Amino acid sequence: MDAGTRRPTIAAALIPRRTVTQQAALVLAGVALLSLSAQLRLPLPFTPVPVTGQTFAVLFLGASLGSRLATGSVAGYWLAGACGLPVFNGGSGGWAVVSGPTGGYILGFAAAAFVVGWFAERGWDRSVGILIPLLLGEAVIYAFGLPWLACFVGPRQVMQTGFFPFIPGDAVKIVAVTAALPSGWSAVERFARR
Repeated sequence: MDAGTRRPTIAAALIPRRTVTQQAALVLAGVALLSLSAQLRLPLPFTPVPVTGQTFAVLFLGASLGSRLATGSVAGYWLAGACGLPVFNGGSGGWAVVSGPTGGYILGFAAAAFVVGWFAERGWDRSVGILIPLLLGEAVIYAFGLPWLACFVGPRQVMQTGFFPFIPGDAVKIVAVTAALPSGWSAVERFARR
């Protein structure tokens, strides 16, 4: 876990010399994963922000694809949604969503993917030490999402509507990503032995 030494992520280990077409395919797969994870949602009656699977997907993409491809996946997801494709939660899309109450969280996804990916490129994804970058990624999502949401619900309500109700679910998602990464590396090792 050296901050200066780059190591391959799961995607880079599986496809070491990626062509532009392969990189584009990985980004599109990331967009698809984010789009599908957005449909796993639990609306909460007291907030415009639903519980979704998106944060799991963002953190997982960062850890498995690395900073550039994961950030590209989130950017592609944002662009697809902003153009009106039904990729956001509940099959929604359009400028009203990206400029609405959840827009800051969606922007935070890109920064979080980059942060987690940067650490994964330095070997943090190979141990339980990935918890630190995953927690940082979550903090980054909130750093973008909460101030944005405050413009809609007010500063006095932002923590009750955009932070506290989501802590248990985010903890589960972080544990799930942490548990998924060893399986990913096991698959890479099996593939490499062939």
